[in-house]
Amino acid sequence: MTKEQIWIEAGYHTFAYEGPQALRIEKLAKKVKKNKSSFYHFFSDMEIFIGRLLDYHLEQAKVMSIKESSVQNQSELTQIFLDHKLDLLFNRQLRIHRERLDFEACFTRTNEISLPGFIPIWKKIINLDENSHLAEVVLMLSIDNFFLQITENTLNRDWITSFFEKNREMVKLFK
Repeated sequence: MTKEQIWIEAGYHTFAYEGPQALRIEKLAKKVKKNKSSFYHFFSDMEIFIGRLLDYHLEQAKVMSIKESSVQNQSELTQIFLDHKLDLLFNRQLRIHRERLDFEACFTRTNEISLPGFIPIWKKIINLDENSHLAEVVLMLSIDNFFLQITENTLNRDWITSFFEKNREMVKLFK
């Protein structure tokens, strides 16, 4: 891991768990055990750093999407969610703080990256293999709900299982 990457990962973790307001150079410097001048060596200011975090997040979204596109069942998808908990929590912060245009744009772009690989398994999980349009409508209704509900504590196997079950129940009502 490069010295620059140490800063990115510390910032990514901080953003995901505490939100953008927690991104303070002094706090990050303590976390990475470097002085503040090291931060400025790689990033001229906090806005440049945040831009790099957003780019890193989009790369993580691509990795997650590739994995999602190859899963066969809910259990495998759940494991990907658990493996990418940090990325999902980062995305949650983008959703919560989407009044910032760059956060809104990154949240939207993340969905554009991830949805094509996700929709096939989503249709299967919620029992809508035969109706792609309805599956996409249910997904659009569910995305905000998902990101507003997840936290470090709720994003676990039981909660994810329950989330999918609630969506299957909603589909039954639609049918």
